[in-house]
Amino acid sequence: MTDTQVTELALQTMMLAAKVAAPVLLTALLVGFLISLFQAATQIQEQTLSFVPKMIAVAIALLVSGNWVLSELVSFTQSLFDMLPTLLGRT
Repeated sequence: MTDTQVTELALQTMMLAAKVAAPVLLTALLVGFLISLFQAATQIQEQTLSFVPKMIAVAIALLVSGNWVLSELVSFTQSLFDMLPTLLGRT
């Protein structure tokens, strides 16, 4: 296994991690931003006001994007198993 292969595999892994985490993280970011705008406008500083809607939105995002996330992870794992002989130096 060469340095180039290790670097390429690490890059693919990090890109997949970013793609898989993006729907949940962006949903939490957007809902958190909207709730903070609401809290700033109304001067309500209740902690649960920001936590509960974020938790519900993240759960919905997981339900909506879960099938896609699973298919991406399965596809990546299958490609890793297909590349295994090449990575070990056996063809």
